[in-house]
Amino acid sequence: MKKVLLTLMAFAFLACNNPQTEDIPTPASDTTEVTPVGGDTLPSTPLLPIRGADLSWLTEQEQMGVVFHDSLGQAQECMALLKDYGMTAVRLRVWVNHPTGGWCNKEDVVIKAKRAADLGLHVMIDFHYSDDFADPSKQVTPAAWASYSIDELKSAVATHTTDVLTALQQEGVTPDWIQIGNETRCGMLWPTGQLWDKSGDLPNGWKNYAALTTAGYDAAKAIFPEATVIVHIDNAYENNNWFFRKLKQNGGKFDAIGLSHYPMMKEWSKKDWQEMNKLAANNIKLLYGEFNCPIIMAEVGTLAASNQVPTAVKVIADLRSRLDTLDYFQGYFYWEPQCYGGWKPAEYKTKGWGAYNMGAFTSSGTPNAALIELWK
Repeated sequence: MKKVLLTLMAFAFLACNNPQTEDIPTPASDTTEVTPVGGDTLPSTPLLPIRGADLSWLTEQEQMGVVFHDSLGQAQECMALLKDYGMTAVRLRVWVNHPTGGWCNKEDVVIKAKRAADLGLHVMIDFHYSDDFADPSKQVTPAAWASYSIDELKSAVATHTTDVLTALQQEGVTPDWIQIGNETRCGMLWPTGQLWDKSGDLPNGWKNYAALTTAGYDAAKAIFPEATVIVHIDNAYENNNWFFRKLKQNGGKFDAIGLSHYPMMKEWSKKDWQEMNKLAANNIKLLYGEFNCPIIMAEVGTLAASNQVPTAVKVIADLRSRLDTLDYFQGYFYWEPQCYGGWKPAEYKTKGWGAYNMGAFTSSGTPNAALIELWK
C-alpha cells in the first residue's frame, strides 16, 4: 500500500504496512459455522442514528489557540457548536502514556468525555493499548509493557481498561460504546498479539490477540455492563467476515463491529468512491448476515479542500442512501472533523492535526457542507 500522508494518522487503508508485514495476502476464509455473537447485556434501546465525531485532538488544538465559529462567524466551543449542527455522540481515543503533552491519556480523556456528557452527548471510548496511534501498520506495545509476557499483557490490558473507565465513572460519565483496540486487522500489542508476518500466520497470534481482546472486553463489562463493546478494523470496502470468524473461533468477544471507511482515497484503494461505498454497504450486510450484531462506522472521512467538498457531499449522500435503511447499522463517527486550514501556525502545517487533510471544517472554522450532509 502507499503510505498515508502522516505516520500519526489513526488509520491505514490497506494491508499491514511495516517491515515485518508488507505484501501479506488476505487469509483465506473458511466455511466453519459460527454462532452469532452478542454480549450478555446490550443496551435495551439502540442509540440510533449515531451522528458522531472523533474529537480526540480537541484539547491539543484548544491549547494551540484554534477557534471554531458558527454560521454567523461567532466563536463557539467546538462540542457545543457541533451539537447545534446535529452531532449526537463523541468518540475519544485513549493512549497509555503518550510521550508529548499527555494528550489522550486518562486525565485528558476524562476532561473531554465529561464535557461531552455535560452537553448530553453520547460517548465512545477507543482504547488503542499503545502510547501513540495504533492502526494496521503499527500496533506498538506501550513502553512500560514492552517486556511483558502474554499473561502480564492480559493483566495490563485489564488494569488499564479498568483504571480509565473507573475514572470516567467517578466523574459521572457512562460510555455507551467501548472499543477494544484500534483498527486491529493485524492484531494488537505487537509482537505478542501480532497475527501474521510475511511467512503467514504467527504461532499463537490469533490465540494471543483473542485473549487480549477478551481481557479488555471483560474489564469493560465489569465497570459498564450495559455498554456495547466493539472490535474495530479498517477497510469497510473489503470482505471482513474471515477476520471476525477467526477472532470468534479463538475465543474473542465483541458485541458490535466497528469499521473505518475513507471512500475518496482512490490512490490507496485503487477504487473510485462509488465502488467503495457499494462494497462497504455489501460487506456490512455480509457481516450482519453471519454475526447478527450491530455495525458502526467508527471512522469515516472525506477530502476537505474547498474544490473537493462538492464531491464529498455526493460521497456522503450516496453512502447514507446505502446504509441508513439498514436497521442493524447504527451510524457514523466522522474522524476529527474539527481540523481545518487557514488558522494554524506554520509549524503545525506539517504535523499532527495541522496536516490532516480530511477535517470537515471550512478555512474560516465552520462545519463544511459534507459534515452537514452526514448529520442532517
